[in-house]
Amino acid sequence: MEVTVYILRCRDGSYYTGLTKQNIEARVWEHNARIYDGYTAKRLPVELVFTETYDRIIDAIARERQITGWSRRKKEALIALNYEALPGLSKRGPVSAK
Repeated sequence: MEVTVYILRCRDGSYYTGLTKQNIEARVWEHNARIYDGYTAKRLPVELVFTETYDRIIDAIARERQITGWSRRKKEALIALNYEALPGLSKRGPVSAK
C-alpha cells in the first residue's frame, strides 16, 4: 500500500501537511471541494506543492508529524527540495560538534 505525505499551500499563504492512501489528485480535489470541514475549508483554494510516497503507513505518519512541527522557512526549503538547508533551519539551530 502506498501512502502519500503532502503539503498544500492555502489561499492565505499558510501550509497544510497531510497524508492519504488515495490518489493525490483526488485528495486535493476533496480539499478544494470542501468535502471535509477542517483547516483548509476556510483557506480555499489550495495548491499541491510537495509530495513524498511511502510504502509503510507508519513511516508516512512519522514524516507528516515531523513536517507539521517544522517552521515555515523549513517547510519552504523542503518544498524547494533544498535538503542541505534543512538541518540549519531547525528551531533549536544547527547542532555543533564537540
